[in-house]
Amino acid sequence: MQLNHPDIQEVLVTADQIQERVAELATEISEFYKDKEVLLLGILKGAVPFMADISRALSIPVLQDWMAVSSYGSGTVSSGVVRILKDLDADIKDRHVLIVEDIIDSGLTLSWLTSNLKARGAASVEIVTLLRKPEAAKVRIAVRWVGFDIPNAFVVGYGLDYNEHYRSLDGVGILSPSVYE
Repeated sequence: MQLNHPDIQEVLVTADQIQERVAELATEISEFYKDKEVLLLGILKGAVPFMADISRALSIPVLQDWMAVSSYGSGTVSSGVVRILKDLDADIKDRHVLIVEDIIDSGLTLSWLTSNLKARGAASVEIVTLLRKPEAAKVRIAVRWVGFDIPNAFVVGYGLDYNEHYRSLDGVGILSPSVYE
């Protein structure tokens, strides 16, 4: 679905910009992991489009797994309490794990998840995120690859949702506050 949706207040990242940046990130990631087997760990549900695009763009063989973690519920602000809704299927002991995330805002969920994966014995844990909100950060987190830094606004599209709507938009835009206020 095109991003020119009536509920979108402002377009931040177009479909073309996303595809161009995915190709750049894939080149960097492929070089970084060129001699290693890597497990791409997609964070459901928001990272599905990004995970699909980045995995196809990589020039290295990868394994894939998924987790669903939540600190939001149905609101627009992180609660700070992380819950695992779907855990890994694979054992990650001694594996190089690349977390594929749609967006980092407070960093609380990803900080918790990174510690959790290291405690399970991962050989390494790195992060690639399509979007980051630097102004919203509550904890410092080492993110190796960032697609785009964006303002601290509520955004939807390209996997990001509000109450399960707008995920299929082909770019990322700021959701009009009239939709959720």
